Amino acid sequence: MSQWFETKVKYDKTMLDTGAIKSVTEPYLVDALSFTEAEARIIKEMEPFVKGDLVVTAVRKVRLDDVFYHEGGDRWYKVKINMLTIDEKTGVEKRTASFSLVQASEFKLALEYFMEAMKSVLFDFEIVNITEMAYLDVYGADLGGNKAEE
Repeated sequence: MSQWFETKVKYDKTMLDTGAIKSVTEPYLVDALSFTEAEARIIKEMEPFVKGDLVVTAVRKVRLDDVFYHEGGDRWYKVKINMLTIDEKTGVEKRTASFSLVQASEFKLALEYFMEAMKSVLFDFEIVNITEMAYLDVYGADLGGNKAEE
């Protein structure tokens, strides 16, 4: 199961419109096993793109149950749903929150991609909200791993 961490990275960025160098702090999402691995992974991912100092200013755990990638998307949308179940003993409807991240180029497409991905689920659900996130990129699990040399 994935563990997602929101990382904030501070570095000097050359602004495309003016050419000026500006210190920026940007959020990225990383799938990692621990806070330490999340920090190491974001540094590894960002180093090729950054000249000068690179500082991870924050790492926090984020609850996500699914991430749906879509090649044409340049934005990330967090979708909160309530899974609806019936307690067999009492007959009372129970709502359990679940969070997903969807990559899309606009809100309407995020909703469309999410609904397409949820076609095969075997439970009823209701969408509570969809929020555009500020993440510049999302780095999934590094399945290549660091294998020990034989």
